[in-house]
Amino acid sequence: CWITWPQKMLDAREKGMKIVHIDPRLRAAGPFADHWVPIKPGTDLALALALCHELVRLGYVDYEYLKQHTNSPFLVGPDGYFLRKNGKELVWDTKTKQAVPHDEKGIEPALEGEYTIEGKKYRPAFQVFKEHLRDYTPAWAANICGIEEDTIKTIARELGENAHIGSTIRIRGKNGYLTLPYRPVAIMAYHVAQQELGFQACRAMMHIMMLLGSFGAVGGQLVDLHWKIHKNYHKLDNIHIKENTNIYLKDSKFFPINSNLTGIVAKVAQNPEKYGVKHLPEVCIIHMANPLVAFSSQKDIKALFEKIPFTVVIDPWLSETADLYADVILPCSTLEKWEGPIKASDGDIDAVTMRVPVTPPVYDTKSEIEIYLDLCEKVGKKTLKKYIQAVNKSLKLKKHPLPTDKKPTPEEILEHWCKEHGIPGGLSYFKKYGVYRFGATPPEKKYGYATTPVFGGVKHRLYGESLLRYQRQMREMKVDKIYWQDYTPLPTWREPTMEKSPPEYDCYLISYKMIEFKQSRSSFIPLTNELVPKQLVYIHPKKAKKIGVKNLDWVWIESHNAVTGETRKRKVQVWLSEGIRPDTVAMPHHYGMWTHPWTKGQGASPNELFYTGEGYVSNTADQSFQVKVKLYKA
Repeated sequence: CWITWPQKMLDAREKGMKIVHIDPRLRAAGPFADHWVPIKPGTDLALALALCHELVRLGYVDYEYLKQHTNSPFLVGPDGYFLRKNGKELVWDTKTKQAVPHDEKGIEPALEGEYTIEGKKYRPAFQVFKEHLRDYTPAWAANICGIEEDTIKTIARELGENAHIGSTIRIRGKNGYLTLPYRPVAIMAYHVAQQELGFQACRAMMHIMMLLGSFGAVGGQLVDLHWKIHKNYHKLDNIHIKENTNIYLKDSKFFPINSNLTGIVAKVAQNPEKYGVKHLPEVCIIHMANPLVAFSSQKDIKALFEKIPFTVVIDPWLSETADLYADVILPCSTLEKWEGPIKASDGDIDAVTMRVPVTPPVYDTKSEIEIYLDLCEKVGKKTLKKYIQAVNKSLKLKKHPLPTDKKPTPEEILEHWCKEHGIPGGLSYFKKYGVYRFGATPPEKKYGYATTPVFGGVKHRLYGESLLRYQRQMREMKVDKIYWQDYTPLPTWREPTMEKSPPEYDCYLISYKMIEFKQSRSSFIPLTNELVPKQLVYIHPKKAKKIGVKNLDWVWIESHNAVTGETRKRKVQVWLSEGIRPDTVAMPHHYGMWTHPWTKGQGASPNELFYTGEGYVSNTADQSFQVKVKLYKA
């Protein structure tokens, strides 16, 4: 989403960076890539495991990083848990030939082998990982992913070669030059999470980067613009699983690690007893979103809002969700409001911006912050005070906090932020210049190896012991296998649930975003709509010939829920493209609206064909945007 991203990518490519584009459909990055690898939907985990296998086989492993900065040396017992003494994980010290605490000074921890301690066999976590990878060969993955074995081998070899394991680079830091590891390889895989096996697929991809020592190194894998320990590092490793929980099943025996998915909330609302939820929400505030069109499984989203007694929508226009379910609509401003502070950093420069009003408020609209402040004021002084305290905490206003005894304006809030951060001239600076640059991002912020202590003093988790612990707790609590099967200490392949659909459902439907539109809320804007005025389903010519259709013919797309047997179908026009796998069809998700007159006749949304719930979310309750479908001429 960063404006700077495409230019930075192309600049890097001109300097020699190789780009491998792994996707069932040739997307916008494709024409600028060196290789397009049209992988079968839902099989990214298999590919990542095969790449790990090949890197280990070829010896492209940063052993020093694994020893010093990961839990790879931790000794794993027959029960799958780490060996501990006085609460500390133990490693096998090759110098003293004994098990010692992992943080003891002067030790040389083993990464491989098997050791007998008090009559039991223990292996370092890396040894367990190596053995786990044994059958995940490139030949095995090629058959599952629908790509060539040699392609997998080539990607692995080129990753290993270009990682330059063992190399360093000198860069200028705050107090002179720093010598840091140099590992110029990385993976961009945000939306890979949005499939049933997405959680484990992303883990396996990060295992690739761990093998190569790319995390926190110069040129290597970034997880944020600034290196820091995420709040979930400790939190998600110490979950207390509950029998009864809230509407989105946080800490539940069904989804202990939870992304707060609306689709899961919709399932719970329809059958709260099944999930151990005692109370459904009585009020819902929808803030600048259109769940009915934006989220998968429109049928379930409708069922959710039919269960909520009172719904408030904050929005600049009448969304489809507001049209059907809003009891109150609070009109929100867009370009005529103050908004921020908004990060404008690009990884190299630390910067911030503000949205400056381009016109006075139109009619009786207000900005979101004004709406919330007014609501709090109506509730009472205590609520308003708590809200202002929350704003102070969120904006980290310590030297210049907002007074809590009166309602501030948006300008006052942002002026306090400007004072806190020393912005010369306050908001007037942003009115004139738009963006404030704090300066170059220092290595001590950007690279994990430059932090003190290195990586903030934590170990990266190659082996997910807590996942195994959660799985066993879930099984003891008698939940079905579909919930606990992917809580494994190492990423483990299984066939996606959607493959259980009958053989006549022989295609995969995927969705994607187009640059012309913003999410699922702007296809009624005339200028952008002229570019892509209606929904089209992208089909490979081979598939079109098989079902007897030509370009712009109409087809029925029928989806199948492999868990419940439910089917859904929509009629869509065909667009032929060789930039997609023959067994895959794709629909952008920006259509399917009806409240605005200019959206009439644009066509269906793929979200009407997707399912949510068991079999179509990951074990973190993240939504899958893939389903098996069949196509036939309309």
